[in-house]
Parts: sequence; C-alpha cells; structure tokens
Amino acid sequence: MALDRALLDWLLDSDPALRWQVERDLVGAPEEVWRATRARVTTEGFGARLLALQDDDGQWAGGAYFPRGFDFEGPEAQPGAGQPWTATTWTLNALRDWGLDAAVLAGTADKLQANSRWEYNDEPYWAGEVDCCINAFTLANGAWLGADVTGLAAWFPEHRLPDGGWNCEWVEGSTRSSVHSTLNTVKGLLSYEAATGSDAVRAARHAGEEYLLERRLLRRVTDGEPLGPWVTVFCYPFRWRFSTLNALDHFRAAALHDGTAPDARLADAVETVRAARQPDGTWLQEHRLPGRAWFEVDVPPGEPSRWLTFHAARVLAWWDGEVSGTRT
Repeated sequence: MALDRALLDWLLDSDPALRWQVERDLVGAPEEVWRATRARVTTEGFGARLLALQDDDGQWAGGAYFPRGFDFEGPEAQPGAGQPWTATTWTLNALRDWGLDAAVLAGTADKLQANSRWEYNDEPYWAGEVDCCINAFTLANGAWLGADVTGLAAWFPEHRLPDGGWNCEWVEGSTRSSVHSTLNTVKGLLSYEAATGSDAVRAARHAGEEYLLERRLLRRVTDGEPLGPWVTVFCYPFRWRFSTLNALDHFRAAALHDGTAPDARLADAVETVRAARQPDGTWLQEHRLPGRAWFEVDVPPGEPSRWLTFHAARVLAWWDGEVSGTRT
C-alpha cells in the first residue's frame, strides 16, 4: 500500500522510537540512515525518558509487574480501573519494541535476577511465574537482554492447552484458550526465536498461530460469532490486548521470520484494517487502555495516531505486496 509524501512526512515527524521503523519499513531508507535514527532512541525522546527512570537495582517503579507498594485491594485493582504500566516488565516491553540496543542495559539482566521477584509467587525474575502472558513478555525480554531463559522457554509447550493455545487463567482451572493470551504467547516465542536462533519453541508457536488462524482472528469456531466487539478496536500501545491489527502485526513478523507467504485465512482480518483507514490515509486512536503510565506516547482516542497508521500501513504493504507477488 503506497503512502503519499505528505503522509510519510507526517509519520517521519515523530519520536526516534517510531521514526526509524518508518524509515526502514515504509520509506525503504538505506540501512545506515535508519540505524542512525534507531541509535537516537537511547539519547532522545521516549526511550531516553524511560531509561532515566530505571532504579539502581535494575527495576522500574520498584516492582516486576506492578509498582512497589501496589494495593491489590485498592482502587487501581478494581475491574475497569486499569493496572499501572510503570513497572519493570511493561517498561522493558516498550524499550524492546522501540528498538533500544540491549547493550545500553548491560548489567540489567543480572540486577533483575538478584533483586526482582514476582508479585504472585516471589520467584526470581527470569524464572517467570504462572501467567503465560507475563512469562511470554519475560521470555522475550530475557532473550533480548541475554538472560538465561531456556527453562522458561520449555515452560510453554508444557502448558499449551488441548485446543492449541494458552490461557492465563489455566491456573484457575480454565481449559479453553484465550486469543489474548495466545497472541501474547506466540509473540514472545517469536521474539525468543529471533533473538536466540533456537527452534525449540517453533512447533508450539506454530500451534498457537494455528489456533488463531482457525478463528480468522475474528470469529469463534463453535458458532461463527464474533470473538467480541474489541476485536476491531485499535489502540496503541497494544499492551496485552488482542485486536486484528495487533495479531496481523505478529503474523507479518512471523511470516518474514519463517520465509512463508501470508496465510489466506488472514484475509478477512486484513479487510478490517483496510476499512478503518480514514479518508486522509490515517488510522485513528480508538481506545486507550486505562492505568497509570510514565507518560503518554500516543494521542487520545478520536485523533489520528502515527503509531497505528504506521502499523496498519506496514501490514497492508506486506499483505498487498505478497498477494500480488511482490515482496515488501
């Protein structure tokens, strides 16, 4: 999907965390150009702001998944309140997604192993806990930072449910997979593969992807009804939340990693992204997950979002280029 010059200029007029990706994936800039922009994530804008907030013990906000002192009975823990996004795991997710060079965080993996414990069961940070989404984030972040997460990688095939996916509520007895949990898991497994070169979790990843593909990213297998109204509501940051755009972003990355063509079962999901494009070529921020953040990195709901426009345009460029026989 070709973007006009004005739209590209609008996307390029952004924080280095986004700009380098626009240069690489939409503009086709020379590698030395986008790599130079990517290096600025360390010293400018969103990336530099998060780095400056790291605690001396390697954590952010004093906690692994929740800030130190979080009141699990208080207002922020109530349904609909939205959890804080300031603790270590969420901050590492953002920095990794923004392309920060892991060398900038040299020593952090060891500090976290020594100082950070999971709120659920007080296990050491890189051992993970029982929640598959948390473990998937930790697997990806550990592989990125060079921590030994081979034991955590082995956890996922062992905890896949009979229907092919994962559910963070398995520990409460759930035997049916969740598209949210499964998407977060396959994203983490792919990040682990890409960072380590290991194929140990590839079969599990493919099984989880098949679970999502059987549903066309849109509908329940049992009765063909929509998975939910949230499926086509797009927001950035993606955080933990499933949407067709978030899922397609993964399937694009997975296909490029595996060297495979797009699966035809993605077609209907692709059209939900195409249909959300505004007449001016942008995509709107449609929702914002509630909860405390260090700072906002995208616009309020109802406004054109550079991040969503980038992700949607990249997905459509990949899909349209592959379907027409021209790789992008």
